[in-house]
Amino acid sequence: MNQKKSFKFYIALWVAKFSTVILRILKRNATSFPGTIALKICPNFIGKIEKPKTIIGVTGTNGKTTTCNMINDILQQNKFDFINNRYGSNIDGGITTALLQGVTAIRGKSKKDLAVIEIDERSANKVFPYLTPTYLVCTNLFRDSLMRNAHTEFISDILNKYIPKDTIMIENADDLICSHIAEENKKLYFSIDKLPTDTDKFKNITRDIRVCPKCLSKLEYEYVRYHHIGKAYCPNCDYKSPQADYQVTNLNFKNMQMTVKSKEGEEIYDLVNDNIINIYNMLAVIIVLKQLKLSYKQINNSFAKLKIVETRYSKENYENYEIVTQLAKGMNPIACSIAFDYTKKQPGDKAAIIILDDLHEEANGSENTAWHYDADYEFLNDDSIKQVIVAGPRYLDSYIRLLMADIPKEKIIHEKDLIQATSMLQLDGIDKIFILHDLYSIEETKQIKQKVKEIIDQKEQETKRKGGRVI
Repeated sequence: MNQKKSFKFYIALWVAKFSTVILRILKRNATSFPGTIALKICPNFIGKIEKPKTIIGVTGTNGKTTTCNMINDILQQNKFDFINNRYGSNIDGGITTALLQGVTAIRGKSKKDLAVIEIDERSANKVFPYLTPTYLVCTNLFRDSLMRNAHTEFISDILNKYIPKDTIMIENADDLICSHIAEENKKLYFSIDKLPTDTDKFKNITRDIRVCPKCLSKLEYEYVRYHHIGKAYCPNCDYKSPQADYQVTNLNFKNMQMTVKSKEGEEIYDLVNDNIINIYNMLAVIIVLKQLKLSYKQINNSFAKLKIVETRYSKENYENYEIVTQLAKGMNPIACSIAFDYTKKQPGDKAAIIILDDLHEEANGSENTAWHYDADYEFLNDDSIKQVIVAGPRYLDSYIRLLMADIPKEKIIHEKDLIQATSMLQLDGIDKIFILHDLYSIEETKQIKQKVKEIIDQKEQETKRKGGRVI
């Protein structure tokens, strides 16, 4: 509920709105600065500002940006008028800037009925005391950066303490940690039924929940998908994976479609992407859009037009090769493991170029390299991966970890300079080049991709000079 406005609130509103105008004149994006200014002047500004009637929040360790982007794109395609923090940060300053978009400049009256807000899970204590989402998606909860998120119990405690009781939760039923957040709240669950690739054994190094939090018995799994994702139960009490309200019952990768079963029946949706994380994200998006009364036709027609943003994933056919860029998120062992596993499972012979250093934080970055040993580098030890290239300031840490994964030395190139390392790419005997990059290495990824294209061009020219013979 919006709090009574004070003179301090109006000063914060006017200064923030004025700063937005100045930033636009200077052709700079008003991402988090206006909101940060407002909060400095009026610390409880989020609580006082008028908000849209319906607020969709998205949080979780991995996938929240992609999920929000899909929701935003589909709402825009269907002519919804709403605010979001798509181009701003997902902490309190960026969220405040987004809310400022939706109010008048003089009185701060709400102009919009809907908001889609990405919320960093670590910032719950700064946001939820002042903002009550109508619906809150929790994509998943995994261990993350040691500098920020420490461990899932730390994040779970924050979320459980601060998520408003009136918020309807939309949670991943296959994630035992995520699905038990905000236990007293009304919930909608999504899930993917057992897949042919699921097993009864854990292939990953890390598992963030091993014993029942109620009675401390060892958890049993009907099947394991990856890490702690799957269908689990406690043999000695009632703790278990919840029943899903929306469940994928069939995945058809050949036709890029999935069948979703709910109380409304079965519906077939076009897949935006074949990565399992993005299939979970799509399920969350479907539930959100159903609550906003979009029809199956509206949702699926929009899915057919969507692409994952290039900063997260891209695929390009260039000459006779396929170049794939994929976010791996340095210091996030789960995101890296999923990217490594995805690379391994793709058909064809591959080279992998890996830049996992957080170059954005290089000067003040963490010297703790423990996360490398939680990440499954072993997935890169596969006959289909012919070459692994690691580069960046901490390239030697990655090199050591690759050796510990028993990847042969002759397959590994390790150099600090990104372009110099990429220049040693060998194209003989490969079909695809995967560039696995950190969140803050987008420009460097573009440079690496351009260098890969230059190497391919050189190879093609050599082939032509040799009379079409492949060397």
